[in-house]
Amino acid sequence: MLNMRRFFTIILILFSLQVFADKELVIKGIYQGENLYVMNPFAPSGVGFCVLEVRVNGKVTTDEINSSAFEIDLSVYNFKIGDPVVVTIKHRDGCLPKILNPEVIKPRPTFNIETIKIDPKHHKLTWVTSGELGSLPFIVEQYRWNKWSKVGVVKGKGTPGLHSYSITVHFHSGLNRFRVKQIDNFTKKARYSQVVTYMSKNPPVTFKPGNGRRVSDKIIFSAPTDYEIYDYYGRLKKKGYGKEVDVSNLPKGSYFINYDNKTEIFYKK
Repeated sequence: MLNMRRFFTIILILFSLQVFADKELVIKGIYQGENLYVMNPFAPSGVGFCVLEVRVNGKVTTDEINSSAFEIDLSVYNFKIGDPVVVTIKHRDGCLPKILNPEVIKPRPTFNIETIKIDPKHHKLTWVTSGELGSLPFIVEQYRWNKWSKVGVVKGKGTPGLHSYSITVHFHSGLNRFRVKQIDNFTKKARYSQVVTYMSKNPPVTFKPGNGRRVSDKIIFSAPTDYEIYDYYGRLKKKGYGKEVDVSNLPKGSYFINYDNKTEIFYKK
C-alpha cells in the first residue's frame, strides 16, 4: 500500500511539474539607450504576479517585478550603443507578460551617408555609412520607367563606425539615378540616402521587331538591358536582364514592354 501511495505521489508531482512548468519570454536586440517596460498580469491562481524572474544577458536583474507594470533598466549594465541585448523573462504557466516597447532594442534605420557615388568603369554603386544601429538590409533603387525600382539588396553591418558597401548596377542610356534606403520594421517608414546621378553616353537601346509590331517567339534588343513585360491589365509577366526575351509562351494579345529608359508596345501573335 505504501509503495502504491508513493507511486501516485510521484505521478502527481510529475503531472504538476508538467502542467505548471515555468515559461520563458525571450527578446533579442541591441542597446540604443532606452529601457524596456513590461505589463505584468496576475498569476493564474490570483495570488502574486505572472513574472518570476528577469535576466539581461544572463544576469538576474534587481528591478522590482512584483507589480502590474515594471521597468527593465538597461542603463545599469554599462552597455555601449549597439551592444547586443538578450532579455529573458521567466513567468508562470497560464499567463503571459507583455513588453510594451520592444522596438527600443530593435534595429532602426539610423544610418548617415558619408559618401555615395557611381563607378561607371566597373558598373558599381558604392556608399559609405556611419551611425548604424542594428543590421538592416540596404535596398538599392534605380529610377526608370517613371518609378523607383528595387535593383538589389545589401545587408547592413549594423554597428557604429564607418562601413563601405558596393553593388553592381546596370546603366540605361541617358540620365541614371540611384538611391539606397532602409525600412523600419515597426513603423514601416523608410530612411533614404540622397540621390546620385550618372549621365550614360550609351546609345539608346532598340528592339526587334519594333514598337507596335507583331512578335511570334522572341524579342531581340540592340544591347543588353533590364526589361519588364506587362499584359494589357498591368500584370507583370516577365522581367530580367539580357539581349533577348523568349515570349513564345505568352498568350496572344497586346503587351507593354519597359526596357532601357522607355516604354513601348508589342503584339504577341
